[in-house]
Amino acid sequence: MMTELSAGFLPLTDSAILIAAKERGFASDEGIALNLVRETSWANVRDKLAVGQFEIAHALAPMPIAANLGLTPFDTRLIAPMALGLGGNAITVSNRLLADMRQQQPFTMLNAREAGAALARLVKAGLTEGRKRLQFGVVHPFSGHNFELRYWLSASGILPESDIEIVILPPPLMADALAAGQIDGYCVGEPWNSVGVTRGAGQIIATKSSIWASSPEKVLAVREDWAEENAATLHALLRALYRSAEWCGQAENHAALADMLASHHYLAQPAGVILPALDGSILGLSDIGEPGSAARPDFFQPHSRAATFPWQSHALWFYSQMVRWGYVEHTSDHARIARQTFRPDIYRSVLAAIDVPVPSANSKVEGALSRTIAVGASSRALYLGPDGFFDGAIFDPDRLDAYIESQKP
Repeated sequence: MMTELSAGFLPLTDSAILIAAKERGFASDEGIALNLVRETSWANVRDKLAVGQFEIAHALAPMPIAANLGLTPFDTRLIAPMALGLGGNAITVSNRLLADMRQQQPFTMLNAREAGAALARLVKAGLTEGRKRLQFGVVHPFSGHNFELRYWLSASGILPESDIEIVILPPPLMADALAAGQIDGYCVGEPWNSVGVTRGAGQIIATKSSIWASSPEKVLAVREDWAEENAATLHALLRALYRSAEWCGQAENHAALADMLASHHYLAQPAGVILPALDGSILGLSDIGEPGSAARPDFFQPHSRAATFPWQSHALWFYSQMVRWGYVEHTSDHARIARQTFRPDIYRSVLAAIDVPVPSANSKVEGALSRTIAVGASSRALYLGPDGFFDGAIFDPDRLDAYIESQKP
């Protein structure tokens, strides 16, 4: 007998693990009939999960944390027993803004430090001359996009709260808003950066992986009460999604995966626009300004580098940014709630039982790795990749208080 599960998702390349789990039969092999429901906004996904229309959801990594901290409309506890990959976002700016940035200071495309320095010079000049503030779009207040954009701006010398304006837009509207001149840039997941480029609306100047390598993005979100009452089903789902992640991560499957995601049921975009995020070639400009592609092999990782492990250090970094930007007060209880939203214990108990290599620790120091290394795991070898922040900062979850204090103005 098949167990039916409804899952909300947004048309983004990083929904690949859920989509492949359905289309390649990984879910049905575990006795799960996966019903994928495409939504138009993250607020819809959040609300339908909270009221029980979805059992599970493709979710922004900070969203379950925000729910558990009481920052969302419904009093529903959510957990994240699995991540849905690393990276996958980029920052795209209008052609006009790119030209203005290059006039201020030449920079290398997809180099977050150089692009940030050029933008900072332009922003400061605009403020001095009394020009209208630049507007950047993000997909939701409690999103990796919002926090990574703010982090990049701040570390580049731009004050996100006063020097520019950050607005909220659903991912599929970003390229249209840029083309219409309603915003000057945006931070969004693929394929909507590549869509903006192919439409001639703008260019990609930085990627999530160039701001913070091997960084978290989406998670599998479930209601805590549902997870407790349906443990066997959740465990079967995690096994299916892990096998799907393995398949999605294999280079020989990328073309087939792009074709799958291109369906009008899912992303409804050409496979050729989707593929660059999977194979690591991101559409952009070369250093001399000619159309081309810039290789970024680590742009989106659905499986390698423990990409599906829900690190509690990732949860605490997002929490630190919620505190930094005034969404929540920092207390030991709030930090505990944020940390316990991510559930590596569930992930480990399920996947170690089928001989999958799983990290032996729940947290790690973020930003400390400059190269690929082998780490302690439940079985076989497990490798983590470089995880540095572009500004060289380190986040030690055991020194959370000091980190939060260091980020105060």
